[in-house]
Amino acid sequence: MQSPNLTLDPKMLAPPGKARTALDRAFSKVLRDERDLPVLRLFALMTVSLLPAVVCSYLVGTPPWWWLLAVFVLAQYFTAPYILALHVSSHRGIFRREYRWLQGFVVWVLGPLVGQTPETYKAHHMGMHHTEENLEGDLSSTMPYQRDRFGHWLHYLARFLFLIFPELSAYMLSRRRYRLVRRLWAGELGYLAVVIGLLFLNWQVTLWVFVVRLFVTRLALMAGNWTQHAFIDPKDPASPYKSCLTLIDTPYNRMCFNDGFHVGHHIKPNRHWSEMPDDFLRNLDRYAEERAVVIRGLDYFHLWLLLMLKQHQKIAQHLVVWPGMDDSLEGRVAWLKSRLRPVKREAPGSAPVTV
Repeated sequence: MQSPNLTLDPKMLAPPGKARTALDRAFSKVLRDERDLPVLRLFALMTVSLLPAVVCSYLVGTPPWWWLLAVFVLAQYFTAPYILALHVSSHRGIFRREYRWLQGFVVWVLGPLVGQTPETYKAHHMGMHHTEENLEGDLSSTMPYQRDRFGHWLHYLARFLFLIFPELSAYMLSRRRYRLVRRLWAGELGYLAVVIGLLFLNWQVTLWVFVVRLFVTRLALMAGNWTQHAFIDPKDPASPYKSCLTLIDTPYNRMCFNDGFHVGHHIKPNRHWSEMPDDFLRNLDRYAEERAVVIRGLDYFHLWLLLMLKQHQKIAQHLVVWPGMDDSLEGRVAWLKSRLRPVKREAPGSAPVTV
């Protein structure tokens, strides 16, 4: 099958880092790969802006509402880039051996400021999600749901909010991944203990800086994962080409380390984030052959919102149409809807059916 002549807007891609200043050269000394300079710059910027803002919130007694709002907005600004920087540093490990302690600072100090409980992300994403690949054993699998139905997403969100800790613990224990279990428990219980202590110190600040932020971030995580695995081919849900999504020409990729190339990430999880666009272009024939879902000009949250509002036509207008597909708007809408229905397999490896 011949692929279309697709190009990518370089302004919408996150370029690899290159040391240009004395500070960059100093940062490079702690990194395994100079290309990860943008990741470290983000962590450094959070350290000199968001962290002092939160500390000052506790030092001034009861801050005015506008101060708490400003801190909340600042944390919101950093949340999505941080999550994907954490994603990058969890998969590859960006720090040299003698500076690996910096990853602990990133996870235990910066993470809670944007609603990430320490260690949970790595245990969930790498220890479970990439092992199960959105299939039956994946605790965050989207397969059982009608993925353009808000009520189904609320069920999906509630399960994550209230059951993630016990379910993920049971999953790790059943597979004897005791180190991940210990880290998960340390992170979740340590975070809970610190937040309870901070509530006694200043409940107003803690409520906005940690409690509300935790809920907002977990909501965003579940909206993102839902969308990344929204369009599933019921005939082959185990294929990354047919259960994942690729986003191109969206500012989100530049801001979040090319995270839109989700198919390529699931094919090779430790691929460097700066290599994702070139990998996509080199393999366009395969994407076309597999009829992979590629969306141009939308980010995950916009796409999630359109799904919840059942705006299938608007999504179809952004769909990349492969050779041989029905290029009419009605045809694109029908094709997208066919990939949103629940998929059930009686047993792993059996023929899937839509319900």
